[in-house]
Amino acid sequence: MTIRGNTKVHVSFHGVRGSTPCPGPDTARYGGNTSCVVLRAGEGDPLILDLGTGLRTFGNAHRHSFENAGEPMHARALLTHLHWDHVMGLPFFSPMLNPGATLDVYGPVQNDGISFDTAMREMIKPPMFPVRLSDFPGEFRFHSIVNKDFDLGDFHISARSIPHIGETLGFRITHEDVVVAYLPDVQQPTDGSHVVDEAILELAADADLLIHDSQYTPPEFEQRAHWGHCTPEFAIATAQKCGVKSLALFHHDPSRTDHDLDHSPYVSHENDDHGVHTFISREGMTLCL
Repeated sequence: MTIRGNTKVHVSFHGVRGSTPCPGPDTARYGGNTSCVVLRAGEGDPLILDLGTGLRTFGNAHRHSFENAGEPMHARALLTHLHWDHVMGLPFFSPMLNPGATLDVYGPVQNDGISFDTAMREMIKPPMFPVRLSDFPGEFRFHSIVNKDFDLGDFHISARSIPHIGETLGFRITHEDVVVAYLPDVQQPTDGSHVVDEAILELAADADLLIHDSQYTPPEFEQRAHWGHCTPEFAIATAQKCGVKSLALFHHDPSRTDHDLDHSPYVSHENDDHGVHTFISREGMTLCL
């Protein structure tokens, strides 16, 4: 899908689900993998957003291209938070089976004093997992960040703390004049209002593409208002307030079937009533910005 001419950035969706992977015939077209989006600018190294089970799909698709080029993969990733659905693809990222491969992951400082590096390595080790990250031929490197602006390869990154459960970052990623805002897990105000956090307003301001949480229907939100997510209506209100050009509804609930998403009012249209091009993200989709 081409969102703007003179393409400078490709945005590929490898996992669009929230909470848990849900593969099966009822989710085959939109996909059952959890959060993983990859940005590429020209021939530069990929920038990976979150490490859900979609990371395995991305790794399997590209491992041989690195091997055929005669060099190991060097990639960078931005991790929003440490909930399982956003990290469970990491030990299945096959390019890290090649000696010399490196993956630098930038994620949030934890509020209990545990470093990001320690938290990640403690999560993937016996008895929860059969091997440690240090057992891989490739090298994993973890970097703690919070409310920081920095450069990674071809991209300028702004990271800000946003409302969710636990320490969570949202990201604004800029390449030349292209802006992508990535906010996959957002706590809507529990009263159901559409008040948008100041950090989110900053990250998404005038973005070409906003990738935003949309996990719950309004009736579901009434029952799970404290569970850290939001409705598509809240995502659209955020896009309106921020002057976003295109909105990708993301982090679909695992109970949401292809049939449910097909019959959503937000499948893909200009949505003239609110002026934001809105569509439902699906696994395998690539956007040209």
